[in-house]
Order: sequence, then C-alpha cells, then structure tokens
Amino acid sequence: MTVNSARLREAADRLLAAAALPKQCEPVRDILGDHDIAAAYAVQRLLTEDSMARGRSIVGHKIGLTSPAVQRQLGVDQPDSGVLFDDMQVSHRSTVVMNRLLQPKVEAEIAFILSADLDDDLSEQAIRRAAGVAVPAIEIVDSRVRDWSISIVDTIADNGSAALFVLGEPSVGADNIDFYSRTMTLTEDGVRVSQGRGSDCLGSPLIALQWLARAARDNGSPLRAGHIVLSGALGPMVPARPGSTYTATIDGIGSVAVTFGKESR
Repeated sequence: MTVNSARLREAADRLLAAAALPKQCEPVRDILGDHDIAAAYAVQRLLTEDSMARGRSIVGHKIGLTSPAVQRQLGVDQPDSGVLFDDMQVSHRSTVVMNRLLQPKVEAEIAFILSADLDDDLSEQAIRRAAGVAVPAIEIVDSRVRDWSISIVDTIADNGSAALFVLGEPSVGADNIDFYSRTMTLTEDGVRVSQGRGSDCLGSPLIALQWLARAARDNGSPLRAGHIVLSGALGPMVPARPGSTYTATIDGIGSVAVTFGKESR
C-alpha cells in the first residue's frame, strides 16, 4: 500500500506522544502496513527532524538487528538503522534512572568512532580505514511499542528502538583488529547473561559498518568523520533490571559498564 503524508505524520505523532509521556503505545504497523520499509524510514526521518528542531544534535548512527539471536528474539529477519543524538550518551560506569525508560533491554557491541567520511568508496579496505577506533559499547534499547510487540516496520519507525548508549574503555585502533573472532561476555551483577562473537554481527562488525555506510549514502545522509557508529549486538539482549550492574567485556578491545537505578515505573 502507498502511505500518504498524513498517515506518516499520524505514525510519527503516535511515537512522539509515547516518548514524551513516556508511555507505551500501540504498534504503528496498523498505520503503515506490515512490510513498508520505505514508509517506516520516512517516519524515522520525521522523528529526527522533530528532535533537531528541539535542539538535539546528531552524533552518529546505530545498526540494529545484526545478530541472529536478536532477530529471533524480536521475530524479524533483517538489520535496520537509527540515529544517535547527543543526549543519548551515558557515561561509562554511571547510573541510569529507570523512570526515564519504558521497557529497556541491554545489548553489548563494538562501537566505531569514524576517522573519515564514508560517501564514495565503500570497499572493505575503505571501511577499515575509516573505522577509526573501536570502543566497547552497551546499547540500551527501549521500544515505545507496547510489550515489544514489534515488526521490522515498528522498530525502524521508532528509530531502531534506540534509547541510550554507553562507550567504555579503552579505545583501540581498528586497523589491525580481527573483528570476526572477537568474543563478548555480558554479565549482570557478575553473572554471565549473554555471550557472542564478532562473527554473530552480520559476519563481522566491519561488514555491519559497510551495510550502514551503503544505506546512509543511498538515503542521502552519508556517514561522516567523527560520527559514533554502534555496529550491532554480538549476542542476545537481556532485560535491564533495577539495581543491577551490566558489564560487557570484548576481548582485545576493552570493557564497559552501566548500572540501573532502583527506581522503577
């Protein structure tokens, strides 16, 4: 079906209202249809324009649904992307107040801070050169859609179900890292709750970065030097529990931690 501008606006306003309250809302696929990827990204652009009009600044992008385990968790079969804003970044080892979130989940991944624009040559060699530095990261995802009842259309429209992100330490040059074989362990209060490896992220986090670079270029908003890119989960996501601390360790890269406050909705 062809979705007109009024229905795109209706879907965007539903998600905006849910985020502002904050309160879970019904899926937007009942407005956009189950399979209209282009309409979903059009809604995401409306949300981005609204955010920028309110003074938020874009600092990067995220790739979602790169891990087969996460795809199975959410019932989708392809990656997506979203926008990172300046106010989404949380300091390493800090505490997140739970009442600013709805139904958060935690996933561990590798972030890149780009050293060059990615708008022309997107070969494997160019991607590696532009990857800049690699940083351990935790992404806190949080759907505005009720009970995580999402389709690919719902999560794309909802900015890839993005909420917050944490960059750890140290950062290491991406030039010579074998990202395919990196292993990840995510713990909750010291107990392992998720694990994976670089090959679980579309085959490699660099392949995920290449996928995003192509998508961004084709959409007219290519990745730029200095952008932060969250390259996608290396293992299953887990619910964020009030009072718990989550630590992700990626071998050869580093670790990152975040705690969730005991306050809950």
